[in-house]
Amino acid sequence: MSSQQELAGQTVVVIGGSAGIGLETARQARAEGAGVILTGRDAARLERAASEVGALKSAAFDASDAARLEQFFDGLPAPIDHLMVTAGGPFYGRLADMDFAEAGRHVEDRIVGALRIARRASRAVRPGGALIFIGGVGGRRPGTGPLTMALTAALPALVKSMALEIAPVRVNLIAPGFVDTSLSASLLGDQLEARRDHLRKTLPIRRVVGPADVAALAVHIMTNTALTGATYDIDGGQQLVE
Repeated sequence: MSSQQELAGQTVVVIGGSAGIGLETARQARAEGAGVILTGRDAARLERAASEVGALKSAAFDASDAARLEQFFDGLPAPIDHLMVTAGGPFYGRLADMDFAEAGRHVEDRIVGALRIARRASRAVRPGGALIFIGGVGGRRPGTGPLTMALTAALPALVKSMALEIAPVRVNLIAPGFVDTSLSASLLGDQLEARRDHLRKTLPIRRVVGPADVAALAVHIMTNTALTGATYDIDGGQQLVE
């Protein structure tokens, strides 16, 4: 078996890399020989993450801030090899209770924000490099809210279009189910352990999906240059049983 590092000498940028899936992807990319650049909203948490993985640099800002995002891209070394975007979270809510101003901001962040990043990635990422977005499978189920379902359906279509328009940069979407992260813990609170137990009993893989599982898929997408325009579900079989 070869011990060659698959990302040796490459640069991986993770927007939303201070915790969870983003940070674990940075760890695995470093283990494969890449240099990493991280962003995150929480400056203190980002500093700890950057120190842990030996990041080339880090930048604390909200990825929904278009001006700061442009400034960040302007300061990147050219070209980078891969860009992963984990920033942004789900928007849950029934139509009857929806705050339309907040809903509009969420659409702006998720859809327009993705387009903004893709346009910059077309110049910042080398030909054959990867742009990877993180979505989810939960919004495919009725009852998760109309906006969540709409955005979940929109992202795969958006990725297909981007993959054609900014080729030869490769564009893909990773769609996890439940992932055992600090974000999941904050959303579920005291229901977290019950959720873990339920998944261990019901998922075909008989365990909970963790950040390392998603990160391994992200690194594979970076290294396999035949992959573009696709959505990759990683949920341990959650859609089969729920």
